[in-house]
Order: sequence, then C-alpha cells, then structure tokens
Amino acid sequence: MRKMIAGLIFGLMATTAQAETLRIAALGDSLIQGYGLPQGDGWVPQLQAWLSAQGEDVEVINAGVSGDTTAGGAARVDWTLSDGPDGLIVALGGNDLLRGIAPEESRRNLTKILQVAQSRNLPVLLVGMEAPGNYGADFKESFDAIYPELAGEFDTLLHADSLAGMRAATGNDLRAASQYLQDDGIHPNKEGVALNIAAIGPVVQALIDQIEE
Repeated sequence: MRKMIAGLIFGLMATTAQAETLRIAALGDSLIQGYGLPQGDGWVPQLQAWLSAQGEDVEVINAGVSGDTTAGGAARVDWTLSDGPDGLIVALGGNDLLRGIAPEESRRNLTKILQVAQSRNLPVLLVGMEAPGNYGADFKESFDAIYPELAGEFDTLLHADSLAGMRAATGNDLRAASQYLQDDGIHPNKEGVALNIAAIGPVVQALIDQIEE
C-alpha cells in the first residue's frame, strides 16, 4: 500500500514538472513594449496568443522599455533575468539607429547582454534589424553585420529582421508599408505587429525547442 501511494505521489510530481509553463523574457524597446497600442494588441500579447494557438505552454514576459537603446538593455539585463526566465529574446537597436549611435557601441552593448545570458546558460533568440541608408554605406554595412556575427559568435538563434513580416507583405515598398504603421510612421499598428509575429513565431518555437532539450 505504501509503495502504491509513493508511486502515485511520484507520478503526480512528474506530471506537474512536465506541465510547468516555460517563461521567456523579451528584452527590447518600444516595439516590444507595445508603444501606442491598446492592451492586447502589442508585440508580446500577440506573440503569446500566436504561441498558444500552436499549443505552446509558454509565458512571454514583457521586458520592453520605450526609447531604450542597446546601452539601456545592457544596463538592465541582470535585473531582467533576476527572476530566472527559461529563455531570452533580445530585440534592441532601433533607437541606436534613430540616434545615429556608432555601430561599434551597439555591438559592445549587445555583446554584454549575450555574455550575461551565456553566463547563465540561457538559450537566446537575437532579433536583428536593417540600418537605413541615410548614414552612409559604411555605417549600414557595419550595423547590419552586428546581428549575424554575434549570433555566430555566441551560438544563438537569429531572426535577422524584426520587421520581416511587414517587408514581406509590402515588398519593402514604403508607401504600402504605411497601412501597417501607426500615425507616427515608425511603430507598427496592430496589423503590422501581426505580420511580424507570424514571421518570428516559428523561430521562437525553435527557441522553445532549445529550452526543452
């Protein structure tokens, strides 16, 4: 009888452990934070809904701060990871571009973030972006190289373009893209976010697979 009870308890404990919800922190700026959008329409809740629709038992933690740069992300990465998430999405660099911050500085800050994650053996998805051409060809080449090179150096997953869904839907046509942007012409609206989530969702699933290995 005692053995039967012990077996039942062990089985219940094992089932509970298997059913534990994974937690993934999304470290980013206003694109992650959900700037200008009603609650439920932003990047994190739409990703949460997309993953749930795929049957994934995951909680996505919104660690986005509007206006944040890669330096801001590097300064708060330890705090972001203090409650022990199972994985990390890093989506920073847009505000570095808006401010014309040197690519070398952006690279140093992202390197620090990835070093902290590596020290915790934390699976990471690095989300890149493309620099516009208005800073010159050298700037664009240096900035665009940051994300694939760091992903290779730290062996992280890479989603090369945070706006990939919108670019695919519009053929990179700026006039067509306006239908997926808020009135400020910078931040995606609900429909734009949905396109970007559909593009990144499978890569987040690959991150989940890494966590569960």
